[in-house]
This record gives sequence, C-alpha cells and structure tokens, in this order.
Amino acid sequence: MTTNDIASRLQRNVIEASPRLLSASDDRASRPPNPGKWSARQIIGHLIDSASNNHQRFVRAQFTDDLVFPGYAQEDWVRVQDYAKEDWRSLVTLWREFNLHIAHVIERTPSSVAETPRTRHNLHQLAMKDFDAAQPATLAWFMDDYVDHIEHHLKQVWTALG
Repeated sequence: MTTNDIASRLQRNVIEASPRLLSASDDRASRPPNPGKWSARQIIGHLIDSASNNHQRFVRAQFTDDLVFPGYAQEDWVRVQDYAKEDWRSLVTLWREFNLHIAHVIERTPSSVAETPRTRHNLHQLAMKDFDAAQPATLAWFMDDYVDHIEHHLKQVWTALG
C-alpha cells in the first residue's frame, strides 16, 4: 500500500466519522458501555494520545535509520488527562484535525523513506497487528497499522455510543 493510499484511508475514516461523533450527546459520550470499559470520550482521548505519539514517530522516522520508538502507558495517559471530563466537541475536533494533519504527513512521506526495510525496529512491541521482531519493517507498514488502530477503536466508539 502506498503512502497516498494510507493517507486517503485515514482521511476517509476521519471525515466519515466526524459528523457521527459530533451528533452524539455529551452525556452519551460519557457513559462506558460496560463497567471497567472506556467511554466514547475516553476512547477518542486515547486516539488523540495515539495521534500525538505516532505523529512524532512518523516524522522522526524520516531522518533516522531505524524504527525504534518509545511506547507509552495508555491507561495512565487517559487517566491523567481525565478525558472523562473533557468537552466532547473539543475532543472530536482535536482528534479530527490532528489526524487530518497526520494524513498530510503520511501523504508527503517519500516512498523511498516509507518503503525502505529497516532491520532495527520495535514494531513488535508498538503495533496493533502482530509483527515478527526478526523481520525488517517499513514505515509504510507502521503507518497502515496506525489506520487499522483507528478503525479498531472507532468500532468500539460506535458500540459505546449505542
């Protein structure tokens, strides 16, 4: 998959989801679907955190020889930032605009950078999909995995919103 394809898929997901997200009430976005599960508001907060971390990864990878990045404690990030109390429309708007910018970054990543196999990586620790630590990885694969991650969590949001 090319970076243009990945960027288009990300844009499509964000543009299609945004009106549906914004139509949800603040109250509904606050309610977790089950005890111990994140509410839609917290899931979108998590996706903002993911955008923040992956934006840096995608940019840094364009001037390094590896794909080794720090992870982050997802549960702690959601808790510390108290997304459960954040304004719903503000969260959705931030998520939307941040991801449209990430699509812009992905689209402008040269294929020579995105498709170069890199033997040093930790994608087996960071990616949503399984990845063999012994296999070379590409930035394009990681970018595509990011969009898979968004699609996965949007399904959870639709369930949480009912």
